[in-house]
Amino acid sequence: MTRRLNALLRRFRRDEDGTATIEFVLYFSLLFVILAAGIELAYMNLRHAMLERAVDQVVRDIRLSTGHIPSYTQVREDICDKATVIDACEDNLMLEMKQIDPRAFAGLPSDVDCISAAQEPRPVRTFQHGQDNQLMLLRACMKFKPVFPSTGLGAELEIDDDGYTHLVVTAAFVQEPR
Repeated sequence: MTRRLNALLRRFRRDEDGTATIEFVLYFSLLFVILAAGIELAYMNLRHAMLERAVDQVVRDIRLSTGHIPSYTQVREDICDKATVIDACEDNLMLEMKQIDPRAFAGLPSDVDCISAAQEPRPVRTFQHGQDNQLMLLRACMKFKPVFPSTGLGAELEIDDDGYTHLVVTAAFVQEPR
């Protein structure tokens, strides 16, 4: 009995007929989901890093500019010029800037005001210019369409009806005296 079983197992081990179709389908789909999540995460990190860098550079310009107060559209254009990787930046970027009392800190509202190119334009929520030595908060919300919206990380993102998700960057600064 054991000889027959050993012979059968030896023959089974040596036999190389057949294909690996089931294994290929299982492993390929798992590998594709991991790859799609990695690509989505890489693009999100790239967009977020470029947006944060652009906001920091523009905030530095605002903080150090003496006598010149940029408008909302000028600040948005400057951010979009510096964030070169972001597609349709001026259509998908919404800014809020508000003067904050450091002794009674109340930050910006927790619900972020974002807009996408697919939506009708709305008025700016809050965009106040600061005076000398005032603490200011600037929040930028940028909407974008995920690369793989139904796979991996893209499926876990909060996506609106038009297929957009958002990134939020906040910067605090003190207006330099003139």
